[in-house]
Amino acid sequence: MFNLNGKKGLILGVANDQSIAWGCALMAKKLGAEVVVTCLNEKAKAHVEPLTQSEHITLEVCNVEDPGAFELLVERSIKLLGTIDFVIHSIAWAPLEDLHGRVIDSSSSGFSRAMEVSCHSFATLAKTCAPFMPSGGVMITMSYLGAEHAVPHYGLMGPVKAALESLVRYMSVELGPKKIRVHAVSPGPILTRAASGIEGFDTLMKTSAEKSPLGRPVRLDEIASLSLFLCSDGASGMTGQTIYVDGGFHAVG
Repeated sequence: MFNLNGKKGLILGVANDQSIAWGCALMAKKLGAEVVVTCLNEKAKAHVEPLTQSEHITLEVCNVEDPGAFELLVERSIKLLGTIDFVIHSIAWAPLEDLHGRVIDSSSSGFSRAMEVSCHSFATLAKTCAPFMPSGGVMITMSYLGAEHAVPHYGLMGPVKAALESLVRYMSVELGPKKIRVHAVSPGPILTRAASGIEGFDTLMKTSAEKSPLGRPVRLDEIASLSLFLCSDGASGMTGQTIYVDGGFHAVG
């Protein structure tokens, strides 16, 4: 129905084979794109590198809290790819002591770090990549329903994701004249490494599956398919949206 033949992409946030970023990388390659993917650090690289080597995908280490990390990543990626057509930002983190507590009890430092890693890093990434998207392109980030509703145990990440979705709208206005489209994809609960830190996540997944109109959890390939469609020319008239892929749970949850 659509393809990414000849497209070049940068996908951030692979931790293991269940990562949304990894699902997107596999789907992008299947659709004809050439991609560079990232993991957090050398420890993560030991787990991710066997995946990327088996698929002949280039892997880079990128800790978004390190000064100059994005500049170095983009420099290396451009040497390989030549240009960038799409970017997928699938990074979220908060200190466990702040994530597991009440929002009103969260520390200033914990809140700030969660916002920096999970939200502001998307803006910094866009600023770094935009000069290398001369013909336009697409920026995608990952959100969750907790940005709009107060989801039990989602805590601190709710306000952070709300800020991320707002950021998407502002970025779409600022980057639109450069023909760069910006979206947030909002999947239903899926067991990624980041999600495993949320208290009661198994219950959250079960409730979402039972109550969603489709009556089942969303699949990794479904999240990847939506994300890569938005990166394709088939979505050329769309920007500034948060788009759900959650079996319809957002309509009834």
